[in-house]
Amino acid sequence: MMEHETRLGHVIILNGTPRSGKSSIAAAIQDASNELWMNLGADRYIRITPEEYRPGVGLRPAGIEQMEEKPFALRKKIEPLVPVMYAAMYDSIAAHSRQGLNVVTDVGHHDDYARPQGILYDCARRMEGLPVLFVGVRCPVEIVWERRRNTWLKEQKIPDDTPPPDSVHQWNREVHRPGIYDLEIDTSTMSPEACGQEILKHLKQGPQPTAFKRLAAMSARDRK
Repeated sequence: MMEHETRLGHVIILNGTPRSGKSSIAAAIQDASNELWMNLGADRYIRITPEEYRPGVGLRPAGIEQMEEKPFALRKKIEPLVPVMYAAMYDSIAAHSRQGLNVVTDVGHHDDYARPQGILYDCARRMEGLPVLFVGVRCPVEIVWERRRNTWLKEQKIPDDTPPPDSVHQWNREVHRPGIYDLEIDTSTMSPEACGQEILKHLKQGPQPTAFKRLAAMSARDRK
């Protein structure tokens, strides 16, 4: 007797800066869909990482301090492990998809490390043969900065007219390179619920996603 063939679960990768709205969109997708969606995003991966090795997959671009205390020592310790952590996270996503489970993942990919790691391209290759929709979550720097002031930095009581620091601009630039997506959304003009509906609509109506296939096929020369 032949075993029933399990369909591949859909995968949605939400890529953007911290406070661009990725986590809220992931939750909105889970709420709006009639199907089961597992959230295997970077925030959850960071939570299962020991404190001394955090933020791991959430490590900011080079030059942006992660902590006030010994930021460069922290980077030296964690940075070599980041590609391994991403590989493990994406292999887990792939395993869920192959079991027929839909997965939504929020990440902030960049390649501004001590030396280029090509992590995004490696992750794309790990998802070969799986239905992956790569979504760029855009948000103006000024709004990202306002959200940070009102959440993470609330206790510091930063004046409203304080301009976004260079680190916020740098993070916003680096996370969207090379800018190859199946779909892009702007969370400054759409609610998380509207973004989630737009993504699910695109997933259902097409066109078929190709971004990860293109990223996986890119050579080192193409990435520059």
